[in-house]
Amino acid sequence: MEHSRRSFISFLGKASLGTFVIPPFLMSCGNTPTPTTGEKISKVTIDRLKKVLLKSINPSDIDDLVLTDGLHYQTIIKWGDQINLTDTFGFNNDFTCFIPLDENNPKDGLLWVNHEYINPLFVSGYNHRNIDEKRTKQQVDKEMYQVGGSIIRIKEENGTWNIVKNDPLNRRITAKTPIQLNWDEPIKGKHTVIGTLANCSGGITPWNTFLTCEENYDNFYGETVYDQNNNPQHKPSEYNKWEQFYTYPPEHYGWVVEVNPEDGLCQKHIALGRFAHECCTLYELEDKRVVAYSGDDTNDEHLYKFISTKASSLKEGTLYVADTINGKWLALDWENQPILKQQFKNQTEVLIRAREASKLLGATPLNRPEDIEIDPISGNILITLTNNKPKKDFHGSILKIEETNGEFDALTFGASTHIAGGEETGFTCPDNLAFDLAGNLWITSDISGSSMNKEDNPYTSFKNNALYVIPRYGKEAGKVIRVASAPKDAELTGPWFSPDGKTLFLSVQHPGEQTKDLKNPTSKWPFDEDNIPKSAVVAIKGDLIEKMNRFHLLG
Repeated sequence: MEHSRRSFISFLGKASLGTFVIPPFLMSCGNTPTPTTGEKISKVTIDRLKKVLLKSINPSDIDDLVLTDGLHYQTIIKWGDQINLTDTFGFNNDFTCFIPLDENNPKDGLLWVNHEYINPLFVSGYNHRNIDEKRTKQQVDKEMYQVGGSIIRIKEENGTWNIVKNDPLNRRITAKTPIQLNWDEPIKGKHTVIGTLANCSGGITPWNTFLTCEENYDNFYGETVYDQNNNPQHKPSEYNKWEQFYTYPPEHYGWVVEVNPEDGLCQKHIALGRFAHECCTLYELEDKRVVAYSGDDTNDEHLYKFISTKASSLKEGTLYVADTINGKWLALDWENQPILKQQFKNQTEVLIRAREASKLLGATPLNRPEDIEIDPISGNILITLTNNKPKKDFHGSILKIEETNGEFDALTFGASTHIAGGEETGFTCPDNLAFDLAGNLWITSDISGSSMNKEDNPYTSFKNNALYVIPRYGKEAGKVIRVASAPKDAELTGPWFSPDGKTLFLSVQHPGEQTKDLKNPTSKWPFDEDNIPKSAVVAIKGDLIEKMNRFHLLG
């Protein structure tokens, strides 16, 4: 275990005197950093951080959000809560991020929350397990409202975060919201498409807009697949089957969506490619061009990077896919890749069928690349590879990308994998990542509900999903410490620190997901009067978080 700790802290890059920088982008949003010149960590701060005591909790199968000593939580908002006179908070909240309305006031701002998918039993009353039950259009309409995202103004007063009710900025984005395509050519005849869905993780931009990523889009309207002669055919969705009532083309989904918090207007960024986007993490270059990293959260899919050719653009530029074996970014460029010209009609088709194009170029298949974060100390890019059960990778790993010479627009890189999952290291199925303001790494796990708390499988000893932290300082540096355990069937997602480092926003997603009868749910968290499990966003605070963020607080 001691060897694992040393190797993991070496893998991350240990902080030493004068190495830590606080980048402006990180300071403005509390996460998704852009490393650049900033303040350096002091010896006094490092010495104090070394004295922080962390207590790891045991794996738990309790139906509650269990936290380690030094932490407590409050529920900010949950499924069905009113956010304005007409709208309610959506279902299965995932990614969260917070942007202050005034950069000088970290206690008042906008919280964006993704709503990934629905459980029809809860949302519309449709029981998909009953093969004789017929779904209605009215039920689908209810389900369409519950996905997308929510914008909510929240304010901290007397140590408690509260919704600013009926604030004019509070609004919903749903599967029925009209959304522009940020592209010159129409896709399936449209420049404006209907709705966003499958919203998993995301990011923010340096110009203070939200990014929400469409992941398992094929669960809603199916997918277009191609035979060996390149002839298309429709593959129906296996779960939601909305195409029974709405014949929206699958090609309208699977994109990164940008949301303007001021007016709620959205656009889908075609240049970033179409696949099961888990997240979209931006880096702003000195000339204001942007680099966008995104992973395709599916077994044996790929890691992507977009490099813009114009300042603050997510349209003009080139999309690349990673060959991690040879350390090369391969351009998904129809004009300059003969093999792509043989298979596809134009660049638009390459972007729509990014998965196929990537395989033609020789991209490396990965084990479900999910969240991506940039280390504020080293500038390295960390990618969670959650698992790949058919390949017997049950516990996942973390991939590190080191761009050549630390240049984020480089076309070559070094790749290394630290096999972090498993009983020896103490966590499994890494999903979302977050660095706090002192460079400690926080990780959530994603054990599927069908595998959780079952006897004699690889996940038995881990029990419920959890939140972990890996400190960079002191005696526990490199040790995986379990600081939170989720309620039954739930997953902890979307960790995001407030700009002052004193609050960790976190989603508790799909508690009671395995419920078959609403009168007997498998979870009752958050213990409302109706005893129905509800996804919710919580604010985690406490002495432990403040001490771990002391670089910023004392800086």
